[in-house]
Amino acid sequence: MGFSRVVLWDIDHTLIDTRGVGRELSAMAFEQVTGRVMERQAEIDGITEAVIFRETAKLHGLRTDRRDFERFARALAEAHALRVAELRERGHALEGAAAALDAVASLPGTGQTVVSGNVRAVAEVKLRTFGLDRHIHWACGAYGEDADERPALVRLALERSGVTATDAILLDDTPAGVRAGVANGVRVVAVATGRSDRTALRAAGAEVVLPDLVDIDLLTTMLADSRP
Repeated sequence: MGFSRVVLWDIDHTLIDTRGVGRELSAMAFEQVTGRVMERQAEIDGITEAVIFRETAKLHGLRTDRRDFERFARALAEAHALRVAELRERGHALEGAAAALDAVASLPGTGQTVVSGNVRAVAEVKLRTFGLDRHIHWACGAYGEDADERPALVRLALERSGVTATDAILLDDTPAGVRAGVANGVRVVAVATGRSDRTALRAAGAEVVLPDLVDIDLLTTMLADSRP
């Protein structure tokens, strides 16, 4: 892609908040594929969609395989596409997200992509719905259908972006996401806009923890100085 550096963005609670719509759509897709009402959902923070589906199925006494997940992923993508208006009405881009993406885009040689537990089709709907997709190089990213474990997604995104770990920086709001970056030697900026507090994010290995994405000057300075 010709990047000298890449920024890897998480989506949920880093750039956007669906305010419960995402879980409702997951429940719809789960019932469509399994025939069972989703009474409980497995832990979701920092976990890939494939693992969430498998573990949620186990909570309901169900055994699933890859084909079941692929059916679920398609159903989930279709549900998001059909409920864009509701997603836009109830959810929102987090404060500073659009400006942060624009600011990063202004840095020479810097590409931006996504490392997310969401399947790619859902990730695209979510960011497009809130106007946050214009700087994202989707082919360089890694998504919930690509691997079960988050560190593998970071490795894949680095390979697809054609940069080394020292030329990447990851932004995430979960300890799992932070650890995935650290495990690959990627510098991590955590954003305390999700369910995890600063202490937990620092303990996971984040180099810096920001309260949000509002301080664009601080963020761009960190990114400009991110190469050793």
